[in-house]
Amino acid sequence: MVNLFKDMILSEFSLHSRLSADTKPIFSFEKSELFLVNDARWPWLIVVPTIPDSVEWHELEEKSGQLIDQDVSLAAKVLKQITNCEKINIASLGNMVRQLHIHIVARDTGDPNWPNPVWGFGEKIAYKDEDAQDLIEKISLKLEETTA
Repeated sequence: MVNLFKDMILSEFSLHSRLSADTKPIFSFEKSELFLVNDARWPWLIVVPTIPDSVEWHELEEKSGQLIDQDVSLAAKVLKQITNCEKINIASLGNMVRQLHIHIVARDTGDPNWPNPVWGFGEKIAYKDEDAQDLIEKISLKLEETTA
């Protein structure tokens, strides 16, 4: 029954065109999808709830909100383990794209624009396909191990 419910939700879920253009898929959680932002300056993930019409994190139904919180926390832990970064930034802005999405960015002293925010800084540098695929595989394998 749970799988049928998830399939129903996913059939109603549609990723915003801007998020789709700027990301690569990594992993599916129960109520969200995880993506890699295609900007090699920072290891940067986005969790997007598959709950139709979700805009504000604090307005999610309590159980759904708890699941999204767990997904964000797990993705952040895995990103920190894989990158060995100094700091993880987590934010949900939604000013440019209203669809609820949560940013998880690995940061280090001396990275581009440190210690300032990553948003709106310079021009993005797309990953080489093999570098993106390598990072995606590392993250998805670690998540599969952790969620199994």
